[in-house]
Formats: sequence, structure tokens, C-alpha cells
Amino acid sequence: MTKSKSLDFKVQDNVGIITLDNAEKFNVVGRTFFEELRDVQQEVLANDTIKAILILANGKHFSAGIDLNYLNTASSEVMKERLVGYQQLYSFWETLPIPVVSAVNGKCIGSGVELILGCDIRIAGEDAKLSLPEVKIGLSPDMGGTTRLTRLVGYGQAKRLILSCDEISAEEALSIGLVERVVPTEKLHEEALKYTKKIASYPSNSLRFAKKGIQVAQESSLAAGLMYEEAQSIYCCGADDIKQSINMILGK
Repeated sequence: MTKSKSLDFKVQDNVGIITLDNAEKFNVVGRTFFEELRDVQQEVLANDTIKAILILANGKHFSAGIDLNYLNTASSEVMKERLVGYQQLYSFWETLPIPVVSAVNGKCIGSGVELILGCDIRIAGEDAKLSLPEVKIGLSPDMGGTTRLTRLVGYGQAKRLILSCDEISAEEALSIGLVERVVPTEKLHEEALKYTKKIASYPSNSLRFAKKGIQVAQESSLAAGLMYEEAQSIYCCGADDIKQSINMILGK
């Protein structure tokens, strides 16, 4: 278990739980957060017992986004040196072979939204309010907001949310595909953990290949996607996972 200024990390069964834990400052994102997130990600990579990740937050709000005090000191030179590395921290969730679930409560603003955009499945509490207000303060989303949001919700909705800085409810986020599930806020963490544990109970090979296959399908041609499916099927059918799982289902 790791506890730092901004984050808490623990492993429960085979699920790695990352908790945004700076509720007094509404879980804002800044340099300290990024440094601690990088450390946690290295712990995740070093622990081969983890089969899924859950990201959640303590306090009434998931994240108020970028720390404006930090942003106010970030010159063009500073961002040129740091931003690519920061972007890689959010891209990490997509490239990680295991599934990543996020549980969103209260306000989820700017960089907080960009954090969950890199996750595989987003679960929102009924009280969740999501927005990308960067344009309002003279910036465009720079941690995957314009890229991942467009892929997730489509061209028109991405323009509406980013250009107008509209705040949307959990139900509207569900209707446009920004989140995949909405649950009662008081049961959010419980339901999200149960859901993540269910996913983590499946064979490692199939989880890994299914996640990658969906990404290949989104980023390449139909032919390339089918070729990937063929390759993963040939591999999986020769692995122990499938035989063990089938025998368990058949009661053998």
C-alpha cells in the first residue's frame, strides 16, 4: 500500500485501487500529482498479480482539474519540456494490457475528465457533473481531451462540450457515451469495485487480447482487425487459460 500527498494505492485481491486522495483541495491535478501518478504506475507494472485497475476519489468530488496556481506558473518553455511526459501518464491506461475502470462522483473537471477518458470503462455516480472548461481560461484541452473525447462521443458532441464549456450530468454523459454506467452515488465505490473484480476474475489472456483487439478495431482497417482476431484466437486456443475455463464451465 502506498500513501502520498495526492494518491493512495492498494491491491485488494487482484485489483489495484488508485484513489485520488487530496479531497481538501478537491483532488486537483498538478506537478506533485503527476509525479506521484508516475510512481504508482511503476508499482502497477511491477506487480504481476494485478488483473484490473480501479481509479476512484475520496471526497465529494472526483477532481476539480488542473491546479490553477500551478497552471499560472507554467510557461511555454515549461510545457514544452513536461507536457509530452504528462500526456503519457494518461495514455498509460490505454496501453496497459489489463482493464482500467474509473468511478466518478461529484465534479469532474478538465484534466479530471481527461484522466478518465484514457480508461476502458467509466462508471458515474448519479451526482456526477462533467465539464472541460479549458477554453474559458484561454487554453485548449491538452491531455487527450480533444483527441479521446472526439473518438468517444463523436465530432459534434466533442465540439459542443469543449467550445461551450458546458457542464453535463451523469445521465447526459451516459446518453452521449462519455460514461458507460450510472449508479446511485452512495453505492458508487461498492458497485465499481464489484464490477472491476468481476472483470478481473476472467482469464488474463482473453482480457489482454480483447482490450487490444478493440483498440486495433478503432484505429485500423477492418482487414487489420480481423487479422488481429485470427492471431489472438490461434494463440488463446493453445493456452491453458481456455482449457481451464471451459472445463470449469462444464464441471470437469
